[in-house]
Amino acid sequence: MTLPETPPTPAGTDRTFQVDLRGLVDLLSHHLYSSPRVYLRELLQNAVDALTARHSLEPDAPAGSFGIRLYADGAQVRVEDDGVGLTEADVHTFLATIGRSSKRAEQIAEQRADFIGQFGIGLLSCFLVADEIHVLSRSVRTPDAPAVEWRGRGDGSYTVRVLPATARPRPGTTVTLTPRSDAGEWTRPGQVHSLARHFGSLLRHPVTFDDGTGAACVNPEPAPWARTYPTPGARSRALAAYGKEAFGFEPLDTIELDLPAVGLKGIACVLPETVPAGRRHGHRVHVKGMLLSEQAEEILPEWAFFVRCVVDAESLRPTASRESLYEDDTLAAVRDALAERLRAWIARAAASDPGLLHRFLQAHHLAVKSLAVHDDEILRMLLPWLPFETTDGHTTLDEFARTHRTVLVTSSVEEFRQVAAIASAAGLGVVNGGYTYDRELVHRLPEIRPEASVADLDPATLTAHLDPVDRETELAAAAYLAQARDALAVFDCDVALRTFQPASAPALLVDSREARHERTRSQLAREQEGGLWGDILGALRQEAPRAQLILNQLNPLVRTAVAIDEPELARTSAEALYGQAALLSRRPLRPAESSLINRSFLDLLAHALRKDS
Repeated sequence: MTLPETPPTPAGTDRTFQVDLRGLVDLLSHHLYSSPRVYLRELLQNAVDALTARHSLEPDAPAGSFGIRLYADGAQVRVEDDGVGLTEADVHTFLATIGRSSKRAEQIAEQRADFIGQFGIGLLSCFLVADEIHVLSRSVRTPDAPAVEWRGRGDGSYTVRVLPATARPRPGTTVTLTPRSDAGEWTRPGQVHSLARHFGSLLRHPVTFDDGTGAACVNPEPAPWARTYPTPGARSRALAAYGKEAFGFEPLDTIELDLPAVGLKGIACVLPETVPAGRRHGHRVHVKGMLLSEQAEEILPEWAFFVRCVVDAESLRPTASRESLYEDDTLAAVRDALAERLRAWIARAAASDPGLLHRFLQAHHLAVKSLAVHDDEILRMLLPWLPFETTDGHTTLDEFARTHRTVLVTSSVEEFRQVAAIASAAGLGVVNGGYTYDRELVHRLPEIRPEASVADLDPATLTAHLDPVDRETELAAAAYLAQARDALAVFDCDVALRTFQPASAPALLVDSREARHERTRSQLAREQEGGLWGDILGALRQEAPRAQLILNQLNPLVRTAVAIDEPELARTSAEALYGQAALLSRRPLRPAESSLINRSFLDLLAHALRKDS
C-alpha cells in the first residue's frame, strides 16, 4: 500500500517562530526527553486528547466510532485521528506559538483533567527525528469548516494555509513526518509499530498500524484487569501471564490494585526471588492508558521492593517530560493506599495460605522485617514466622523461643561469630542481631510472646558459662599466661585459662566493636596529651575495656602450649592463638594483627624445621 500524497494547496506565507528553534529542540533532547522515541508517544497523546475533546462535544457517539491510525513505510510516518480538529484561529494560536497548548484554551479549561498532556510542547518532539512537520486538520465545531494546513520546519519557519474541505473530508487531524536520514532507528515501520504497542497498548481508543501491507490493531484488548473471566482461577492465571510478559518473570503471586478515588487499576507482581537490600525496581505507570514510565519508583514506598507494578491511573499528574510522576499530595495518598493493599495481601497470606506465606518469607524476609519495624500489625502477624540466624541455625523466633526462655541477641555479626560455637555448646540461645532490623525486632519478641525474655549478650554472660580450671592447673600455667599477656599487651588483650566446649576450639577472643573504639580513643588521647585535643579527649576518656583471649584447657594444643618453657616460643604460640581466634571472629583485621599472624606462622614454621633438622 502506497501512502497517499498531501493534496495540492494554494501557496501560504512563510513565518518564523519567535525562538531559537534548534536550540529549543537541543534542550528538549538533552534535558527533557530521555530518547527520540518519545516523538511517537507525543503524537499518540495529542491524538488521544483530540478524541477526548470530541467526545465531550459528541457524548452520544458510539464507543469506538473514532480512532487513531498510524502509517509508516520508511519514507514517511503519519498519524491520523478523528478528534476535534483545529480551526485556522486554533492553528495560529496553538501551533505557531511555542509552549502554548490547545488543551489550555479557555473553552476547555474545565476539562483539563481529561487530557494526558498539559504542556503544549509535545509536537516539537517530532523535530528530534524530522526536519519538517506537516499538520492537516479540520475542526468538528463548524460543519462546513475548511481544512487548515500547518507546515513547520527545523530552521524555525512555518506556513499556514486554508484549504478546501475536500482536502480532508472528515474532521480530525493528520500529522505527517518526513524522517531525517539519521533517524531511521526510530522511524522504520517495524520500530514505529513496536513503539505504538509499547506506549499505546492500554489506550481506550482503537489504534491501528499500517506499514503498506495491511492494517493491524495495536491495542485489540482492554487491560487484563478490565476483562471478564469465567472463573477466579482463570483471572489469576491471566494476570500472572500479563505480569510475566511485562517483567519477564513468573510472579510468586499477583495482587490486584484498585483505587477508585483516583481511577487507578492494575496489578502488583510478587518477585519469586530475593531482592538485594536497598535495591528498588521501577514500575510501569500508565496515565489514561498511555505509558508514562517503566521506572517509576515513586509509586510505592521504599520497603515494597518485593513487587513490581503495572498500573493505569486517571488522576496522577505527569511531569513536563511526561516520563515520571509529579510529587504532590495525590501521589503521596496513592502511595499510602497502595502500601495498604500490599499489607492486606500479606495479612491474607498469613491467615489463609501458609504455603504461599512460607515461600514469600523465604525470598523476601528482609522486606517484611523493614515493614514490621514500623507496622505493629505486621509485627504481631509475622514476627514469629520470620527467619533469624541463631545458635540453633536459621530458624523462626517462635520456634527458637520455645527452646530458649531467655533469648540473647548480639549487637553485630562479628560478635555473633565470635561466640556462636561456644554459646551453643553452653546451651545459651543467641540470635545474630547484626543484620539490618534484626536486633530491634528480636527485642520486640515479648510483645508477641510475653513469656519470652530478651537481653543483649554481655561478654560477662558468656564468660560466666565457662568453667574455671582447678588451682593446680592455673599455677602450672601461670608462667605461660604471663608471657602471653606480655606478648599481647600491644593489643590491650588479657589472657585467661578456662574449660569449655567444644574441645576442638583452642581459644575464644572476647571483644566488641565499642570496646575497640574506646581503646582507640584512649590511645589517641595519650598521644595528644598536653595539647588542646589532649584536653578534650582526656575529658572524654574512660577506662577502656580490654579484649580477652580465653584459652581452652580441654584443647590438646593449648595443654601443650601452656607447658612451653622457652620464652620466645611461648610468646610466638600465644600470638598464633590470638591470630587464629581473631580470624575465626571474621572481623576486619588491623594491620598490626595481620603482621602478627604472618610473623607467628613463619616463626613456628622455622622452629619446627630447626627441631626436625
